[in-house]
Amino acid sequence: MTKKIGEVAVILDVSVDTLRYYEKISLLGQVPRNNSGVRHYDDALIARIRFIRHAQRMGFSLESIGEMLTFRESPTQAKPQVRAMVQEKIVELNQRIHDLSQLKNELVVLTESCKTNTESHCPILQEFEK
Repeated sequence: MTKKIGEVAVILDVSVDTLRYYEKISLLGQVPRNNSGVRHYDDALIARIRFIRHAQRMGFSLESIGEMLTFRESPTQAKPQVRAMVQEKIVELNQRIHDLSQLKNELVVLTESCKTNTESHCPILQEFEK
């Protein structure tokens, strides 16, 4: 049983344009079409799109996802590469968490400075001008 692009878009909560884009950049390969040119997605393609969406939510780029999709063809041999990609993503996420924590601390200090400031200027706006 196949589904049309609009049905897949609703099921997976993704736009039709996104599905077309995935095809255009070869993440889906050539999606089969009927004689009228209407795309038809089978269960394997739908699973592939779910994989792409999940990997995107985990913060992977479409380029990295493309690599992972090729790894799915021989997962046992690809395990070390996939593990390395995920470990790299963990390092990246830890850095982002650190950076966001520092940003939050700066904002807390600015907010406190604003509360205690008795001058007419706003220390937050003044800091942003630097």
